[in-house]
Order: sequence, then structure tokens, then C-alpha cells
Amino acid sequence: MTVHIRPDIASLPAYKQGRQAAADAFKLSSNENPFPPLPGVVEAVQAQTQYNRYPDASALALRAELAHRSGRTVDEVHVAPGSVAILHELAKATSGPGDEVVYAWRSFEAYPGVVTVAGATSVQVPNRPDGGHDLDAMAAAVTDRTRMVIVCTPNNPTGPIVTGAEFDAFMAQVPERVLVVLDEAYAEFVTAPDAVRGVPLLEQYPNLVVLRTFSKAYGLAGLRVGYAFGPAYVLDAVRACAIPLSVTAQGQAAALASLEREDELLARVAELAERRDTIVDRLRAQGWDVPDAQGNFVWLDTGEQTAAAAEAFEEAGMVVRAFAGEGIRISIGEHEAVEKLLETAASLVGGLTRAAGTRTLR
Repeated sequence: MTVHIRPDIASLPAYKQGRQAAADAFKLSSNENPFPPLPGVVEAVQAQTQYNRYPDASALALRAELAHRSGRTVDEVHVAPGSVAILHELAKATSGPGDEVVYAWRSFEAYPGVVTVAGATSVQVPNRPDGGHDLDAMAAAVTDRTRMVIVCTPNNPTGPIVTGAEFDAFMAQVPERVLVVLDEAYAEFVTAPDAVRGVPLLEQYPNLVVLRTFSKAYGLAGLRVGYAFGPAYVLDAVRACAIPLSVTAQGQAAALASLEREDELLARVAELAERRDTIVDRLRAQGWDVPDAQGNFVWLDTGEQTAAAAEAFEEAGMVVRAFAGEGIRISIGEHEAVEKLLETAASLVGGLTRAAGTRTLR
């Protein structure tokens, strides 16, 4: 006799994080910031020594600072252990059995699990050939059963953004009863001047929630702090679904300390974005058809050769993120990894060109 498990959960694959790297290898599989925490951040964490006490459940100080910086009220800000936790909370607050959640595919691989755990049904809309969202097709996929639509910009793992004009046209097609979640986990890395920016649009679109995180640009992946901006009543429902006391005092202190040093942070981000652009240019010069990269990663469409390509990178001392039969996502890591990355990619070009039906190269 076994305990009953929901069939949809029993068949749901667990989320797989990017593989850990050996001490002498570069970990380019999890879109982590290769820089250590900013000066003062470690000290702020170390000052939080009352491990026998619960943290502030509402993360009020951090929410107040984020509200001040964004021009929102405290009630229009929510903090959770990573933006993916907020996605889970949003799905549970809006969607259940018989409801649908629309998102692009391929996109962030946690989306299917988020929807299934809520008991709802995923509606996956294929990306355009350039790896970007097909927003017209996503809008057309909205039905009376749709409760939430997720828009990821820049799209993880392929890289392209949604422009402001594209997003406005999309929102004009989506009923106001449907919640639109703009997932901007990599927003700080975006350099495209026409990219959508979610926070200024909150007044214009009452059915919009914007997700951000301290895990990527701020380099606090190990402390798990994400946040959202949106209507107070929506975020109140999200808070009702949240696991209490889930954001640690250490995480809250690190986030506040990082915000105090944002100028230094943005200088690091600019360096990573420049490194990304250099890598993209050189990969394209080798013959790779790399989608527009606006996050802290690049996408190689290796198709059926993905497993072999990932193995070649690993043998060269780099752990990358492989999506079987589709492609490889490579995070922008340390400066020392760049030449090794490019040399390995160059060594793969010939074999991929000869592979039957390859979509990888020009």
C-alpha cells in the first residue's frame, strides 16, 4: 500500500539546477554572477547573528526601500525567497484545476512545474525562430480559461528581449481579468534601448505584476531574495499563499546592503554585458547563429548534437547547461573563461556543420 500522490505531480520531473563544477572548472550553467559580493555585503550578513530568532516575516525594511526607489507603496511590493517562489505564489493565487496559464516555450524551465503544482494547465506557445516570444500567438492563446500569462524578458534560456512597443501591443489584446507577469530576472543586464521596462507600466496596466531578483545581477543567488511590484490586492493574495518567514534575516540584510552600493553593482553588470557582447560577436564570426543576447548568458542551438557539445565543453573545463535535443545555454562567467569558451565553440563548428539537419550555423 502506498500513499496517494497526485498523478500530475508524480509524472512531473523535478527542477534540475545547473551542474556543480569541479574546483578547477568554470561553472557556466546557472547564470550566476561570477563576482563575489560587493564590499560591505558580507559584513551585513555576518552582523545577523540571532539565528535563534525568526526574521521579519514581512521584510518591511527591504520592501520600504524598494518601494521608495520605484515610486510604489510598501503594499505594492512583495519579497520572497527568489522570484520563482513568487511565481508559485501567483499561480496558486490565480489558477487551479480547469484554469490555464500561457507562456512561451522554450522559456524558464520552472514554468511548467509552477503551473502543474497549482493544479492548472500549461499552454505553451513556441518561440519565434529568433528565440524571442511570439506575443501575437500568445495573445491568441488566451481563452476564457486563462488566468495568467508569463512573459520572460530577456528570455531564459535563448536571450532576446520583448520591446516596449511589442509589449504594449500585446497588453492591448489581453483582457484585464488575466494577470500578466513580466519576468525581468535579468533586467539589469539589458542594454537594448527599446526593451520593455515593467515598473513604469504598472500605472498603465492594472493587471500587471513585475518580477525581479537579487540572485543574478546582485550576486546573491545563495541567499534567495526575489521581489515583485504589482497591485496591492494581487500581492495581498500572493502573501496569503506564501510560506511564512521564508526570507532570512541574512538575505534581507544582504539585499539592503547591495542596494546601498548599486553604483558599484551596475559597473560590474556593465562589464559582464560587454563581455557577453564580445562573446556573441566572436561566436557569430565563427559561424554560430546566436540569438540576440540580453541576459548574462548566450544560447547555442546545437540541436541533436547537444549532448556531444556539452561533453566537449566539460572536457575543456566548463560546465554548461544542456537542453537535450535543443541547445546549450552558457553563462557569462569569469574573464579567464572567455578564451577557453571560444576555443571550444570553434572546435565544434565543423562537426555541427556536417551534422544532418543542423539548425545551428549560418
